[in-house]
Amino acid sequence: MGFTSVWSISSHEDPVIGELAPRVSAAIAADQACTEARGRWAAWERAPLPDRRTWWTDPAHHDAIRSFQEMTRPGRHVDDLCTVAPDFDVEQEIWDRRPDSGAMFTSVHRKEYAVAALFHALGPERAALLPGWCGNFLLDAAGVRRALPGVERALGFGPGERERAQAQDWLDYGARDESVLDGPLRVLRAAAAAGWGVCGVAFHVS
Repeated sequence: MGFTSVWSISSHEDPVIGELAPRVSAAIAADQACTEARGRWAAWERAPLPDRRTWWTDPAHHDAIRSFQEMTRPGRHVDDLCTVAPDFDVEQEIWDRRPDSGAMFTSVHRKEYAVAALFHALGPERAALLPGWCGNFLLDAAGVRRALPGVERALGFGPGERERAQAQDWLDYGARDESVLDGPLRVLRAAAAAGWGVCGVAFHVS
């Protein structure tokens, strides 16, 4: 069955972050507390996946690949909040309330997950430096300032590092699409400079 996934990171002033917090933070915490999800993360830390171009050539990797895919697809609680909650609409609650379009990163893909591609390109050690849980986070301005050094370490590539990371990012980008290796860091930097918070959500769309 086909699907479309969205991963968005938007910047907001702290009062908006405060209004989002009761629903968004609770959904993120519920996904992060899932025993199965934590187990999949621990398994990935113990045994990072090989080069993506060899994933399906060795059956010994298949269970680990599927576990990683389950870990990095939208978490049930955030996905439900963004798609089926009757009193929460992503466009109205989040996207329409960003200061400007330049303060947002959005990655939309058919039959792919942006967070999965990013995390595999980074590996578990770098991915652990990103805030929140598997692409979902809600930070006020102070939280952005605290998180930014880790995001810089995760996504601040040297020339050789970037080439290797790009080889592991399997997403198909259009001419105007921004890479998952670039967009998140750009938005966090801009938010820190402006004194804004950020909201990251990954979910499915019909």
